[in-house]
Order: sequence, then C-alpha cells, then structure tokens
Amino acid sequence: MPTLVAPTADLHTAWLAMRDEWGRGVHQDGSGLRPGDEVDSPAGFAAWVAKLRRLGDESVPPPEGWVHAAFWWIAGDDGALLGAISLRYSLNDFLLDAGGHIGYGVRPSARGRGVATWALGAVLAAARGRGLGRVLVTCDETNPASARVIERHGGVLEDVRDTVLGRTRRYWITL
Repeated sequence: MPTLVAPTADLHTAWLAMRDEWGRGVHQDGSGLRPGDEVDSPAGFAAWVAKLRRLGDESVPPPEGWVHAAFWWIAGDDGALLGAISLRYSLNDFLLDAGGHIGYGVRPSARGRGVATWALGAVLAAARGRGLGRVLVTCDETNPASARVIERHGGVLEDVRDTVLGRTRRYWITL
C-alpha cells in the first residue's frame, strides 16, 4: 500500500532515482520542481525541499505567481518513490485556467497500478479537511489514464480548452 510522505532531504537518493526515470528536465506534475531548481547536490536538494515546505506555511507570503500548497511524495512499500502530488489551497488565474487545485504525476514504472487513483483519493480527503467544498483537477487532453483517475473520484468535466499547458481537460470534484 502506498503512503504519502512529506518532502524531506533524507529522501534525496530515492527522489533522484524517480526523477531520472522521468528524465532530467522533464516536467513532473505535482512535484513543485521548476526549471532552475538545483536538486542534484545534497545542499541544492535541501534548499528545494525547504522551498516546498515554505509554500505550505500560510504565515509566510508565497512567491509571486504561486499560492500556498502542500506537497507529498508517494512512497511504495519498498521505500521507492512512485510519484508526487500537491494540493494548492487556492486558485490564481493560471491555476483556474489550467493547473487546478491538485497536480500529480507517477513515475513511468509505477503507472497502471492504481497509484494515482489512491493518491488522489488521499489528497481529496486532505482538501476536505481544509474545508474546501470542491476542487479543480486538470489533465492533458491526450492523457486518458489521468482523466479516468479524476472521473473515478467523481470529477465532472467542465470543459476542454487550450491553455498555456496545451489542450486541457478541466474537472470539478465536489467534496
């Protein structure tokens, strides 16, 4: 059974293995990793983890263009990291148009095993616990597996639109 774990510098090696399977420089939905984040060195990785944790601290204003958010890594029984998922506490214009409240990604070798479905369910419970009445979850139009994950959790398709992320399916899930 997978578990959600808070980002920690102690998981540097496991995180690098996950990132390398995706590929260096490849976007990882839900991870909070941005171009320019230096994660290969222990010090750079620790700084990135600290940035992710700060985004969850609502007593500290988020950086320009960001909203407060929680980040988790999806860990397997063997300690390997299977993916990442995030819950944004509010929506700015970009998130309302394209990104949504929840973003997630599963490493290629862990796909098709129910990991994303399980993780989304766990984070929907966290969103409910924060008092959110409904959440927006999006996926690329060319990702039918992600659409099925969202629909399994009651996602109702609002629309499919062209966004800065490409053609995007936008679903609302009532909590």
